[in-house]
Amino acid sequence: MKIMFQKMHGAKNDFVVFHDLENAVSLSPAQVSLLCDRRVGVGADGVIVVRPSDVGDFFMDYINSDGTVAEMCGNGIRCLAKYVYDNSLIKSTHVVIETRAGIKNVDLIKDQAGKLISARVDMGQPFFEPSNIPVNIPDITFPVLDYPLNVKDKTFRCSFVSMGNPHCVIIYDEEGLEEAPKLYGRLLECHSVFPAKTNVEFVKVIDRSKIIMRVWERGSGETLACGTGACASAVITRLKGLTDESVSVELLGGVLNVNWKGNNDTVLMTGGVQTVYVGKITI
Repeated sequence: MKIMFQKMHGAKNDFVVFHDLENAVSLSPAQVSLLCDRRVGVGADGVIVVRPSDVGDFFMDYINSDGTVAEMCGNGIRCLAKYVYDNSLIKSTHVVIETRAGIKNVDLIKDQAGKLISARVDMGQPFFEPSNIPVNIPDITFPVLDYPLNVKDKTFRCSFVSMGNPHCVIIYDEEGLEEAPKLYGRLLECHSVFPAKTNVEFVKVIDRSKIIMRVWERGSGETLACGTGACASAVITRLKGLTDESVSVELLGGVLNVNWKGNNDTVLMTGGVQTVYVGKITI
């Protein structure tokens, strides 16, 4: 099977993107892993297939690099919005995208020359009830902040939230932030309290408007950025009284800006998006 694709990234969180509006293409986990392989394939953190939707402009079929299906991807949805606009699949810079985590609205942003350079996504409301994340812990008051989890030689104080997918956010004030995902990410991702596994964010608070985040993504491992993780981290640090409603999240791949007023408001995320190249591959 030959696939015409675009290699794209948001904050260096990279994807293989193509459209299948006839629902004619079905990828096996092995084919997805081949596409994402950085030695024998294209190389990416995941695959995005643009499919038709009855309730939005398009449906985002997002698959992690290990072949597992994911509910949502914050950096990926910005890439999808740029892809459909650049390929004349839609004329509007406002794109309504159906995901497995619900409907998301994306507004594409142009520079003075008219080039699409970034996008703002309404990520929806965060969810804190353990059964909705999901996380298997005793029936306690939520949101759950600083819950102790033991892995390897450490006890982590974990805070739980869903941005349409599960997140475990850890304030990491000690030395070794850069190494934390490699040392502890997979162990936390697969901890027995997470029945669907989890994304893991290690966060250092710089001031009330800036945090640094390193991430271990469920199904992909350590990545250079995670949009839903940036939102989860901004939400948790605000709940803990460490940051204000607008915060810049510094990632290995760049900066994402997140705004959350709290209460029942939705989370807004803004970040850059780029097309790297167009190609064709046989899988």
